[in-house]
Amino acid sequence: MGTVRLRSGEGARMGGRTGAALLILGTVLAAASPARASTGTPESGSYAFDPGARTVAAAPGTGGAAGLAAGHSYRSTLTGKGPVYYRLDLDGTSNAYVSATAVPPADAEVSAADGLKVAVQDADGHSCSYDTELFGASRSPHPVTAWGAREIAASGRTACRSAGSYYVVVERAGRAAGTESSPQPWQLELTAATEPPLARPGPTRAPEAWDSASATPPPGTPASRPAGAGFATAPLVGEGAWQTAVRPGQTLYYKVPVDWGQRPAATVELGGTAERGGYTAGALELALFNPVRAHVTDVGVGYDGTQKSAALPPVPPVAYRNRYAARDAVSGMRFAGSYYLVVHLAARVADRLGPGALPLTLRVRVDGEPQAGPGYAGRPSPRDVFGAAGGAGGAGASGDTLLKALAVGGIGTGTVLLAVLGGWTALARRRAAQMRTSAQNPTA
Repeated sequence: MGTVRLRSGEGARMGGRTGAALLILGTVLAAASPARASTGTPESGSYAFDPGARTVAAAPGTGGAAGLAAGHSYRSTLTGKGPVYYRLDLDGTSNAYVSATAVPPADAEVSAADGLKVAVQDADGHSCSYDTELFGASRSPHPVTAWGAREIAASGRTACRSAGSYYVVVERAGRAAGTESSPQPWQLELTAATEPPLARPGPTRAPEAWDSASATPPPGTPASRPAGAGFATAPLVGEGAWQTAVRPGQTLYYKVPVDWGQRPAATVELGGTAERGGYTAGALELALFNPVRAHVTDVGVGYDGTQKSAALPPVPPVAYRNRYAARDAVSGMRFAGSYYLVVHLAARVADRLGPGALPLTLRVRVDGEPQAGPGYAGRPSPRDVFGAAGGAGGAGASGDTLLKALAVGGIGTGTVLLAVLGGWTALARRRAAQMRTSAQNPTA
């Protein structure tokens, strides 16, 4: 069932309390869709592409580059024979962000120095940004995400400020760039987003200091919360402890709503197994990505069958001015929205300890009070990309708030639906009784 959207004032025309009840019911039904989409446990080595993604061809040069529109997802293929190109048609005022997630086959051979490179260039070949993300110490084939940007204010480069065509350049990094060492194609998921300028001039310098103390993870018994197998199917989680199972080779995705002035913290715990020995370096990885899927920070830990835990390095509260910082862990915290927690267990763990699933607990904390956003002079695309559900910097709509309550709290949609229907029925009975009383006593 699709999302229910109401324009300003539309709810008031639906007929008072009955309209309000219909609005609540529609919101509950809309909230049910993403909850159902993420109830299954992802299979080892699989990635859940956005089901609404459009397929585009990867061009070997700028001449035939397919256009990427902000607010949409795309699927493509990276063969390894060199860089491939896609086109962005941009105005002269908005920041633009693009991400590429490469998914190698589960049996692909990769080294720690292999990975993915993404760059954004203008029509004259000048580089606006570049990013490289590697498979790292785990040497495990898994989805790897890199990003690029055309930034008006932060770049300080006249070459990347004008309106026109820009090009997204995607290629493999390391020895994986050679067809002889890695001939298998990698599947790609691409997204694009735009950020409007501020209505009023904002800060132009990064914060000089912020509280870098590590947050204490919330204690307590974790609640069951199956993960998604991709960015598009990541279920919402909030502050609390969440438990699932992970197999070697799996990558798990969760998203956490973070508002302006807030900062997320997370710790991952991997349970022990009856088998011992066979240490795997970098076996367990936990990474944080921001709303445009830009890498913020990560942590990794080895595994030998005994329980292990790892905590993300601290990040600053979300603030517009963070974008001017040099470190990814600061500059990535530049806008409110859904931040992603991505967990990967190396495939090589199966060689040493067997392919069985292991218990995994994710402990999440969101510090800070929500604050007002910087005040954009327009709407981003996608429309809700830079807003935390139900927070001061988001849309503030009842649908966002209820979705957060359903997904973050792990409340069953059926339970809430029954409660809404029960309240609706009670309201109707009270109104009917009031009408009968008025009819019997018209002077009252």
